[in-house]
Amino acid sequence: MSNVELSDPIAIRVPMDVLANIERVAGGIDRTRSWVMVRALRLYLASEGEEVLSLLRAREQNAADGGHDADDVMKELDAIVGGTKAA
Repeated sequence: MSNVELSDPIAIRVPMDVLANIERVAGGIDRTRSWVMVRALRLYLASEGEEVLSLLRAREQNAADGGHDADDVMKELDAIVGGTKAA
């Protein structure tokens, strides 16, 4: 048995077709439903979820560094180019 720290149990509702596939996969590889779901979540977090986490880290770093919002910068540039604001 691994030494992975586990959370308290959580409840999740999934569509019946998803549950049927989870159970079929689990039975086919002699694993538990939990094992299959954790594996699926880890794969999600390693791909699409990592993109979201990366963006969140960038936003946090930008805020910590006193960065500027891109929309605000574009508005200011538009105003400068449009001649409504002195450079």
